[in-house]
Parts: sequence; C-alpha cells; structure tokens
Amino acid sequence: MDQGEVQSFLIVFSAIALSLAVTVVILFVLFQKRKNRLLKQQARDKETFEKELSETQIEIREETLRNISWELHDNIGQLMTLAKIQVQMEGSKTPQLEEATETMGKAIQELRALSKLINPEALKSLSLAEAVQLEMDRFNRMQFLKASLEVKGDSKPIDPKEEIILFRILQEFFSNTVKHSKASELQVLLNYTDSSLAITAKDNGIGFKQKTDADSGIGLKNMRNRAKLVKAHLELFSEKNEGTQLKMTYNFVD
Repeated sequence: MDQGEVQSFLIVFSAIALSLAVTVVILFVLFQKRKNRLLKQQARDKETFEKELSETQIEIREETLRNISWELHDNIGQLMTLAKIQVQMEGSKTPQLEEATETMGKAIQELRALSKLINPEALKSLSLAEAVQLEMDRFNRMQFLKASLEVKGDSKPIDPKEEIILFRILQEFFSNTVKHSKASELQVLLNYTDSSLAITAKDNGIGFKQKTDADSGIGLKNMRNRAKLVKAHLELFSEKNEGTQLKMTYNFVD
C-alpha cells in the first residue's frame, strides 16, 4: 500500500470514527433529554399525587369538622338549653341553682362559638380577620391566655376555600400553643399589602427544639401540607424558653 492509499484510508477511517463519535454524542444527548423529561414528569406526577392526597385528607377533615359542628349545635347545644330551662323552672331558687344556670348559659355560648369556628360553611361568611378575632375572643373569655390580633393594611378578597385553609393553619398553631406551650400571651398579625398577606403568630411559651421535616409531628406536617396547597410560604421558629413563632406569606393572584 503506497502513501496515497494510506492517507486515503486514514481519511476514511477518521471520517467514520468522527461520524460514530458524533452519533454517540447525539444519542447520549437525546438519552439525557429523554431521561430529564421522564424525571420531570415523575416529579410532576408525584407532586400532583401528593396534592390530590392532601386535598382529599383536608376534605375528609373538613367534613368531619362539619359533622362535629352540627352535632354540637343541634344535639349537645339543644340538650344543654333544655337542661338550663329545667333548672330555671325549678321552684326553689337557691344560689347554687342560679350559679348552675349561669354556668350552663356560658357553656351554651362557648358551644355555639366553637361550633361556628369549626364549621366550614359558617367560616365562609367570615373574613380571615373576623374568624381569627373570634378565636382570640374565645381564648380571652376562657382565660387560656391573653390573646390579641392586629391587622395592618387594607384587606383583599381571598378565595373562600383558600381562606379556610389559612385559618386552619392558624388554628393548628393556636391549638399547639394552648395545649403545649404554657404561654401566657398569643399575638397575631395580619399584614396586607398590594401583592401579599403576611401572617405572623407568636407566643411566649416554653418553645421546643426544632426537628427536621421528617421528624416533625403531625400538627406541623398538616400545616406545611395545607400551606403547599395554597402556595403559601410557611416558616416556624422556636427555641427553648424563647416561645414559638409562625410566619406565613400568601401571595394574591392578579
């Protein structure tokens, strides 16, 4: 084989090798793109599944709360009202009976207030600020702690379903404060701007050591799942003997 043939062979071999290399690169790029598309699709499917699961769980909880509300109002409330009437009809008006009548009247009032705050249908007629204020009033009446609400800015309309979810997140925080924090004060701030609602709730309780999401309790997981459904950014801060603070930002849709 003379030099010219060798050069021709090398050129052909180089062209073939280059073509193979380009083909391999193209196939690899196509494989990576397909792989990325599949991964993105899997992530979207997982997100959709988790969202639908969370929505279903929330619907079940709301239906349960609705049934409890009806039971409190229509059954237990009526029984207590009947008991109050029976005591009032008692001939001997002793101080003990008068005190029992007053106590039952307060209990009936609290039952009605609680029934309203857990019933999704009743909450639809209230703004977020009104619903939170009812909770603050209830805590103060029951002397659980000193509770206050501050509202800044001009309120903007929020989808009723999303407004209930925001309120349920706050209720979860309030419940933890009352049951576990040993706090004497609870403060809530609703700060409305043109583009968002910033919600802050904090207590002066014993606080707790924060854990990772995987180690979080059911209450915190519920709050995070609800926040995801309405695309709200939620953060919880707590330290031993420094109280606990919830910060949440909900963006208005133009």
